[in-house]
Amino acid sequence: MTSDQLLEQMGKLHPKVMDLSLGRMHRLLEALGNPERKLPPVIHIAGTNGKGSTQAMIRAGLEAADLRVHAYTSPHLARFHERIRLAGELISEAELVAVLEETMAVNAGAPITYFEITTCAAMLAMSRIEADYTLLEVGLGGRLDTTNVVESPRLTIITPISLDHQGYLGDTLPEIAGEKAGIIKRGVPCIVGPQPDEVRAVIETKAEEMQARLLIAGQDWHSFEERGGMVYQDEMGLLDLPLPALIGAHQVENAGAAICALRILGVDTAEAALRDAKWPARMQKLVSGPLLDAAPKAELWLDGGHNPAAGKALAEALTRLPERPLYMVCGMLNTKDIGGYLAPLAASAVKLTGVSIPGETATLSANEICAAALEAGMAADTAPSVSEAVSRIANEAPNARILLCGSLYLAGRILQENG
Repeated sequence: MTSDQLLEQMGKLHPKVMDLSLGRMHRLLEALGNPERKLPPVIHIAGTNGKGSTQAMIRAGLEAADLRVHAYTSPHLARFHERIRLAGELISEAELVAVLEETMAVNAGAPITYFEITTCAAMLAMSRIEADYTLLEVGLGGRLDTTNVVESPRLTIITPISLDHQGYLGDTLPEIAGEKAGIIKRGVPCIVGPQPDEVRAVIETKAEEMQARLLIAGQDWHSFEERGGMVYQDEMGLLDLPLPALIGAHQVENAGAAICALRILGVDTAEAALRDAKWPARMQKLVSGPLLDAAPKAELWLDGGHNPAAGKALAEALTRLPERPLYMVCGMLNTKDIGGYLAPLAASAVKLTGVSIPGETATLSANEICAAALEAGMAADTAPSVSEAVSRIANEAPNARILLCGSLYLAGRILQENG
């Protein structure tokens, strides 16, 4: 069987997509020989925004020091293999099939969610290959997230927290912060990105309970843009650095957390961490493919951010680009706050075109997205596909900046179809 066929079977083992609990994880991991206890030293990353970018910069820094790094992230964009890196390389189809088959056999049909069983498979794969570090990105929340089975990580990181997934994590920032702070472990240092005061207070309370040292943005370390570059400063001294290759002021904050992590680990590769990090669908400029062929004079940018904080960061990032008329093509899931996402972007765009996300049952319809844009004060219409939207915009405004945005699921489809 192929990995896609096995993954499809795994998706049928539990009636719910999400059922936050660690009991099924502990059961299966124990049956697999507890691979989570055999991982190379773990850096565990939670937060609402910036987890993947921070992980990408840490990985770039560690690999620049000739260290071997496992990495686990979600969701994937085009292929499931993107979720699992083994000593720097994406897991191969043969390796993935083997570990999925083994995990399925050991689970023996017992109820378990897709994310739980695939996380067990990833930990099994990573436990069997020698590496220096393991980077684990939380899927959702922290306290009950499937990755939160590692008892003694080397380091934890909490990136900026904002409102998202309220149906699972709570309706207020303190409630959500309590879930994210669940990754803090006894005696393990925790790096904390910029946070609202009410979030920081929750994290500090949890850290005090766990006797965990906090390294807090704006207090124990500082990162900021200055004269076209980036400055990082902590008790070890000051670094003058280039701006991160990943675009946006928020990436300067993420870079600060990554550099703080590298310095704790004794790795002096901050510049490489910023320069070499790659993270698709985060203000990614498309440079080739059928979409560019349909709009040869336009700029095409792809971003998978999908909550109000991401919309704000995206709006700021767009102000840093040379002036062009901005047209948005947006697809989003019905679990997201589309009004909050569009609010900071509304004043910048000439028009938004709503599209449905192909193959996603939870997608907002193109008409629903159009209605939300109109309510936000934007000119808006709909299109049956992204390619049709891009073609129309190219005819209307050949030199436009076209932003394809609103969902990582939409971004994944675009990357697949655009080659």
